[in-house]
Parts: sequence; structure tokens; C-alpha cells
Amino acid sequence: MQTPPDSYDAVVLGSGEAGKYLAWTLAKRGLRAVVIERKYVGGSCPNIACLPSKNVIHSAKVASYFWRSEAFGITKDNTQIHMPGVRDRKRKMVEGLVQMHLDNFKASGAELLMGFGRFIAPKTVEVALADGGTRVLRGDTVIISTGSRSTVEPLPGLAEASPLTHIEALDLDHLPGHLLIIGGGYIGLELAQAMRRFGSRVTIIERNARLAHREDRDVTDLLHDLFGEEGIDVVTSAGLTRVEGRSGESVKLYAVRDGSEIILEGTHLLVASGRTPNTEGIGLELAGVEVTARGHVRVNERLETTAPGVWAVGDCAGSPHFTHIAFDDFRVVRDNLAGGHRVTTERQVPFCMFTDPELARIGLSETEAKARGIGYRVAKVPMAAVLRTRTLSETRGFLKALIDTESDRILGFTAFGVGAGELIAPVQVAMLGGLPCTVLRDAIFTHPTMPEGLIPLFAAVPPRK
Repeated sequence: MQTPPDSYDAVVLGSGEAGKYLAWTLAKRGLRAVVIERKYVGGSCPNIACLPSKNVIHSAKVASYFWRSEAFGITKDNTQIHMPGVRDRKRKMVEGLVQMHLDNFKASGAELLMGFGRFIAPKTVEVALADGGTRVLRGDTVIISTGSRSTVEPLPGLAEASPLTHIEALDLDHLPGHLLIIGGGYIGLELAQAMRRFGSRVTIIERNARLAHREDRDVTDLLHDLFGEEGIDVVTSAGLTRVEGRSGESVKLYAVRDGSEIILEGTHLLVASGRTPNTEGIGLELAGVEVTARGHVRVNERLETTAPGVWAVGDCAGSPHFTHIAFDDFRVVRDNLAGGHRVTTERQVPFCMFTDPELARIGLSETEAKARGIGYRVAKVPMAAVLRTRTLSETRGFLKALIDTESDRILGFTAFGVGAGELIAPVQVAMLGGLPCTVLRDAIFTHPTMPEGLIPLFAAVPPRK
């Protein structure tokens, strides 16, 4: 006779951003909540993605200061990069973050089960425990928070080459001689610059005509200039056909560009060409949960799946792949479980790419505004107009704002420069509050700080016709 499943108020599959906060919140309310996690306590962000990558990127930033130390009146004799030290600094941070998560589970009362979970019936999950044995759980509410992984495309020879993903790249204890990177998006660009600053030769292979191809032309122009000056080779409009060799030893990429075959050779290969949702092999069909053509869990604007009482959050639900969006998914489901009606539509999606300098944007770009037929006025100033950048010797980049043609409403803001990730916040708050751009133009900001640059930017807005 089969043992009946353990009953919970909430069963959460995956301990990523949205899932863990839902479990902690519900448990603090006195509900019985359990989280099933296969490997990474707290999800990818604190273990292998957002925070570890920014840790390594900062080490590379420190290295860049050494390479140009004479500009600051400091000599750099005998400077060396020790990758085990870079890796260990990152690991120490991750250990602290994991312990913080374990403490939060204990304080909240939520249960954490390490193992692989899959649906075997509606609202019923079987867990193959990491330390052996199985458990069957049933939840009045079930939340799918399984995240995503790096896409390894079915290119001949690619899987056999055992390429690095961001996970392995962030844990290297040696410096690649020549790193080939497939993909010119956020992850590829951040890691390309970091590895180049540590001392690797780096080549980026991008299928589109430009890096970060969805951004405005002035953004991509500056990216290409920046990477060229740092000695990063960029090969665009390249369609890969096959791969030979093994990453870490010797690898060849064969591609077609402008109708001709090209061959790129390196020692290491990194794939950074997209994300695949972790929805296969977890029994969604047995739970009545449908997926989209791209493999994401099908959800409505409330993040409800096609199965009653089952919700999906974060990357696996097709939400924009940012931790801050997953956190908002948590708030959406939290409020809806409490009887509210909170939706994901029309929410702001800020982003920051942590190249040096940073690229951050909120709202519309010019490319998007034109595609949607939305009229706008544009204001743009160089970062050198922000006097704080001169004290830092970090004057590269620009600020740009899109303003409605009929009012002073801010439609979008792009910052490409030092501190861009922090600089978008005051503009985002103004947009959330429906404030006209004149409020920022006429504000008194501390001198010399980066937000002070918003004054000349919004003073440059063309008058309404």
C-alpha cells in the first residue's frame, strides 16, 4: 500500500528568487511551506549568476585600474593576476550568501528539501532526495520556480566540445589563452571584458550585425569602440556551422560570413547565446500544466498556470530574465494568494549590463519608440558633462532621454557610463510617479555627484512644437 503524500499548504519547486520569498512569506504567516531545490540554495543569482558575475567583474575592474595606474599617479611594477584568488574571493562571497539563505529558511519556518522534484499527479510532487530515498508531497498551492539554463544549440560538434557556460567561466582557476565566446548579449559582453582585463585574448562571435543588437545605434557604436580599444576581437554577422576540438585544449569554430567560410581558433569556448527554461522532465503534463512553444510554463497575467492552484514565476514562466523581475513575480503571486488582483502587465522592466562603463535603461529606446510609432523629443548629453566623471577619469559614454511630444512625460532613459545602474533609479521613480521631466531639470542635486547630470540632460530637452 502506497504511503499517502505529505500535505503542505504550499509546495515550491525551486528555490530561486520568487520561489524562496513566497515560501518564507507564507511560512511566516503560519502556513506549512516546503521548497524543493536540486542544487543551488537560493537559486542561480547568489550562486552562479548575478552576484558571482558582478564579483568577478569587479575584480577585473580593479585589474583595469592597475593597467592604467599611471593615469592616477601610481606605478604598477610586478602586477600579476592570480585567478585562484579571483575565484576564491567569489566563492567566499557565495558561501556567505548561501548561509544567509539557510538562516532565512530557519527563521521563517519554511522547510528546505534538497533533491529533484517532479510532478506525478495534479498538485503532487515526488522528490528524489539528495541523500537518498524519496518523498511525495501534495500542496494546496504549488509554485513552479525552476528557472532557466544556458542554451547549448544543436550545432554539430558543440556539445562534444564541452563548452563553458557562465557557471564554469566564473569558477576558472586559470586564465584562458584565447577565449572564444558565442553570443554578443549581456552575459557574453560582461565576461568578454572581464576575461580580457585579466589577460586573456578574447573573440566574440555574434550572429547579428551588431553587439547588443536590440539597442540603439549610438549604444552599439560605443560598445564596438569600447571593445576595440580594449583589444577584444568582434566577429559579427557570423552563422556558425560546426565546432571541432575540446574547450580547455584547442577548439575551432567554423562559420559563414558574407557568403564565405571563416575559421576561428582558440583554447576555450564559452556559450552565451540564450537561455532555456527548466521545464522538461518535471512531469508538467501529469499536473495539467501547459507550456508554450518556447518551453515556458504558460501563465496568465496573474501568473496562474493552466492547472488550478498551480502558479509559475521567474524565468521558467517567461518573465524577463532579471532577478528584480522575479522578485516582483513573488509580489504578484503573494498578493493574489491573499485575494488581490495584481498583474504583470504594464510593469516597468529596468536593466543594467555590467560592462565598464555600465549600460542601463528604463522605458523606451529610440528603436522601440520608432517601431511603435510613438512620437518623442530626445535629449542627449555626454557623460563628460557630468562633472563627477572628470574626478573619476571615467568620462566615456552619454545620457539620453526620450520625452513625449505633447507633454513633459518621460518615455525612456538610457545611461551609458560610470554608475549607470544607480543613475536610472531617480528617473524611474519620476516615471512611476508620473512626474514631468522639468522636476528633475529644476531639482537641486548634490555637487559633485552622478545624479547632478540629470539637470543638464533634461535642460537639453527640445521645446514642444
